[in-house]
Amino acid sequence: MPLYQIFSIQSHTKVYIWKITESFNELFRSVILKDVSLARVEKMKAESHQKGFLAVRKLLEIAGYDDFDLFYDDFGKPNLKDQKHISISHSNEFSVIAISDYNLGIDLEILKDKTLKLAPRYMDVSHLENLSTADALEKATIIWGIKESIFKIKNEPGISFKDHIFENKFNGKDGKCKAELRFENQLELFEIQYQLIENYVLVVAFMSV
Repeated sequence: MPLYQIFSIQSHTKVYIWKITESFNELFRSVILKDVSLARVEKMKAESHQKGFLAVRKLLEIAGYDDFDLFYDDFGKPNLKDQKHISISHSNEFSVIAISDYNLGIDLEILKDKTLKLAPRYMDVSHLENLSTADALEKATIIWGIKESIFKIKNEPGISFKDHIFENKFNGKDGKCKAELRFENQLELFEIQYQLIENYVLVVAFMSV
């Protein structure tokens, strides 16, 4: 079934997950797009990106919205007209959205060897010490998702994953941890939740209050 899962994070956030099993034409015929979105779909070169984009619109409908309720700011960050916060991600056969009373970032990443190979470029690899290859891959993917999610919240030019976003040491099986953004002489703290969905890692970040 394409609607894969809906779950809540406390009382303030809902996460909607779509597993893409439809053809492009099936998805395209099932949603109504505003002109700017239609033009965006037509410019996408990869069908997987088109389907991910359309699946997000299906999730919006399930959440009680449509494409006309969604707009993007000058930095490409999605917003809803009713001023609820929204974050969006898609990877291969899954699309996800999170809608919240609080500013948040969500990221979905498939487990792939390349993420582990590139780990020295974006994280402190000491966090992977004494782990099996499988556990190291999972944790490296979680950490990438943490950094991506925090970047989606802040959405400011110049933020470096390796130099400015730092995850506290954590057990990759706990489902939650904390992270920091140290940027332009300011320190901001974040609460992180993560989980496995098949062979993907889903990460949600919130600013600490």
